[in-house]
Amino acid sequence: GKQWYQRRVRGTIVTILNDDDYQTLITRVANLTSVNLDKLVIGKESWKQQFEEALSVNGGQLEEAETIDFVLHFLTFGWKVLFACVPPAHMASGWLCFCVSLGCIGVVTALIGDLATVLGLLIGLKDSVTAITLVALGTSLPDTFASKVAAINEDSADAAIGNVTGSNSVNVFLGLGIPWLIATIYKAFTYKSGDKRSRFVVDDKSLPFAIALYSITAILTLLLLTWRRYSVKAGKAELGGDKTVARISSLFCLGMWFTYVICASLYAYEIISFD
Repeated sequence: GKQWYQRRVRGTIVTILNDDDYQTLITRVANLTSVNLDKLVIGKESWKQQFEEALSVNGGQLEEAETIDFVLHFLTFGWKVLFACVPPAHMASGWLCFCVSLGCIGVVTALIGDLATVLGLLIGLKDSVTAITLVALGTSLPDTFASKVAAINEDSADAAIGNVTGSNSVNVFLGLGIPWLIATIYKAFTYKSGDKRSRFVVDDKSLPFAIALYSITAILTLLLLTWRRYSVKAGKAELGGDKTVARISSLFCLGMWFTYVICASLYAYEIISFD
């Protein structure tokens, strides 16, 4: 019986079947583990690389550095080190980078706005002129760079144009609404109801003209974007397309900005009047 059993076992064929579902599960787990590990490694290397590039001229590529690179590195060294502290986008699904970047932008914008206001007082500009020139330029630079990066890296113009319109919406609805609300509440609780000081009044004769002029230029800009969307020569796109048309569009927008600043400034100094 024992010999028969041994011969029987030797003649047995074992067939191993592959479980496709189980194999798929193992593959997904392995891929997810690999991706998570890669994110951790890239995050650490990116943060270290940020400081290395911030402390080095031309990102460490000294062989390709020119004189202007050394000058810019000297002038922007503090800012480069400061913004190198911003966590990489791989950490916390990008939320940590977003919050820290938003705080840094707010600090820089407030600093530039205060410096522009002081400069306007030193050179004798009116508050309304300082606001539409120095302060507006200083506080709009971060938005300008963000729109430029979005226009270059994104496939569509939604991010670039949406950033501009969204930024202006925040400036109007929050930048004006919240301070005015706080000032109104403060005056209402500080002074008695019969006191004139209990009312928060904004008295600026040039404000209606500036708003009307801005509305006209904004409508013209929207008409330009609409024309570019449906124009074959413009590539049926708000941005890009034919270089000649793109340059003309840029000059048109730049000309409207100069027109707005000049006309609003002349009206503020009462050189021109519509009374």
